[in-house]
Amino acid sequence: MFTQIALGSGLMMISIIIGAISALVMELALSRWHNWLISEPHYPKLILVVVIVSVWIPTTLSAGVWLWAATFQVLGAFATFEECLYFSLVTFTTLGYGDVLPPHEWRILGGMTSANGLLNFGLLTALLVEALRHVRVGQVRRKVTRKGG
Repeated sequence: MFTQIALGSGLMMISIIIGAISALVMELALSRWHNWLISEPHYPKLILVVVIVSVWIPTTLSAGVWLWAATFQVLGAFATFEECLYFSLVTFTTLGYGDVLPPHEWRILGGMTSANGLLNFGLLTALLVEALRHVRVGQVRRKVTRKGG
């Protein structure tokens, strides 16, 4: 049990670090393009930000899923890597079909995979909202400054 908790905690930290690095890269990109993003026309650029961030989030989340799948493979928890990946994806997204279950000695990792996915989805959703807010506030401020008021 303690081995599972230690291993799961380590995997959660690695997954969160991957998400944090990915968020930093996105922040740097948004900062680099900030002046262009807040200039007219506004709405197409907001749509572009939504599209880019909406592709970025699943890519970042996929890294966590692959990390867990690779761990289940190394542990020999499932017969094939496809089962490892399927279980990780279904569990990380908290869908939890229950048609593929880990062996008894690794079942706590299933719950930790789910908790990791839930946390990552929440953090990355907050980052999506923040990215949109940041661009939109910049657009509104620029518009107000240009009107002189």
